[in-house]
Amino acid sequence: MGVSADESSEQKLPELDTSGRVIVGWDPEDPQRWDSKVAWKTLIVSTYSLFLGFCVWFMVSAIAPKLNEIGFDLSSAQLYWLTAMPGLSGGLLRLVFMVLPPILGTRMLVGLSSLLYIIPMVGWFFAVQDTSTSFGSLMLLAVLCGIGGGTFSGYMPSTGYFFPKRLSGTALAIQSGVGNLGMSVIQIIGPWLMGFGLFGITFIAPMRGDEGALWVFNAAIFFVPWAIVAAILSFWLLKDVPVKANIRQQLDIFGNKNTWYMTLLYVMTFGIYSGLSAQFALIINSTFGNDSQFAEQGLTGLPSGVTYAFLGPLIGSIVRVIWGPLCDKFGGAIWTFVSGVGMTATLALCAANLNPSNPDQFTPFLIGMLAFFVFAGIGNAGTFKQMPMIMPKRQAGGAIGFTAAIAAFGPFFVGMALASFSVQSFFIGCVIYCLACSVLCWVMYARKHAPFPG
Repeated sequence: MGVSADESSEQKLPELDTSGRVIVGWDPEDPQRWDSKVAWKTLIVSTYSLFLGFCVWFMVSAIAPKLNEIGFDLSSAQLYWLTAMPGLSGGLLRLVFMVLPPILGTRMLVGLSSLLYIIPMVGWFFAVQDTSTSFGSLMLLAVLCGIGGGTFSGYMPSTGYFFPKRLSGTALAIQSGVGNLGMSVIQIIGPWLMGFGLFGITFIAPMRGDEGALWVFNAAIFFVPWAIVAAILSFWLLKDVPVKANIRQQLDIFGNKNTWYMTLLYVMTFGIYSGLSAQFALIINSTFGNDSQFAEQGLTGLPSGVTYAFLGPLIGSIVRVIWGPLCDKFGGAIWTFVSGVGMTATLALCAANLNPSNPDQFTPFLIGMLAFFVFAGIGNAGTFKQMPMIMPKRQAGGAIGFTAAIAAFGPFFVGMALASFSVQSFFIGCVIYCLACSVLCWVMYARKHAPFPG
């Protein structure tokens, strides 16, 4: 009796073997060739490492406001550039990390990245102890913090290799959402860590700030042991899947028009979101707070931006995790569309209150921003579900890395735009962009009989 071509091909495939460092016979779409324990273990370890990476990425934003208090003499422009550089370098490094998963493999990628995090942390630990440290040296350390953000474009495609399409939304939402929480964590605990000695290193004299002794270097050194643990776990527990491609082969993603469409959509859901998260406190202070026209009028009880700074990353990250399973159930495209419409409406509400005549307009502005962060989180989950559904697995991994790299420039370019245009004008521009992206998502992905349903 004859054997069909499909049966013959199936017989030639090797049996699943996860005992070595490189998994043999791996195919997440075939239950017989997929090991859920290996996949979820990979997700846990790499997400833990990515969380630390985001702490490193936003570490400068926690340290910079304290530098002049402890004896540095930096201008406001220099402080701005210090906090902006990790966003710029993180975006550039994502263009590097996006091609590494098929070259290095998951085990080496996550292990080496965890060790790289230590370099800027140790650098800042020593730099802030000497107020004569040059601005150039501080800028270099700020650039190196971009490593923490750059690894995202390597980790996300790598994780995608381990999960079937039916679970890709959940897995990628968990990794990106929990990883992004590092942005909030460093902003919340950074100032707290600077308030007392750690790890028995109290022999290093504290510096004096406006409110007494400060151990500014704590915010940098605290995460070093955890990064070492992440590296050990990576080299010990992680494995590689047989997905290999050189840089030239990976360039085929640019011939797929979905790469460009999804880049536009992810700039909407993450680029604008991350940029406004980074600038949220400044916008509040300059429009409604102590740097606003209302302060000049002698009004008191004005809102302080630092009180709300952590909310953007926190809300967006939590919503991203929650919406992953919903994207697996209903598809990512419809949620990306919902996100675009919601972001358009909420940014319009914010824009309407950004030329205030009364400080009470802060309340509708704040409501609009908090709702905006919710819709952005939904869209971040939706876009990462879409790419594995509408593109081949390796191309989807590359596209995830590329779109994440472009959107990572958000904090840098949003900061530049706000320095060049009025806040209200910038928000109006964002409304127009989000509306255009919503139309694109509906036509190409979300409507019935769309060319690329996902």
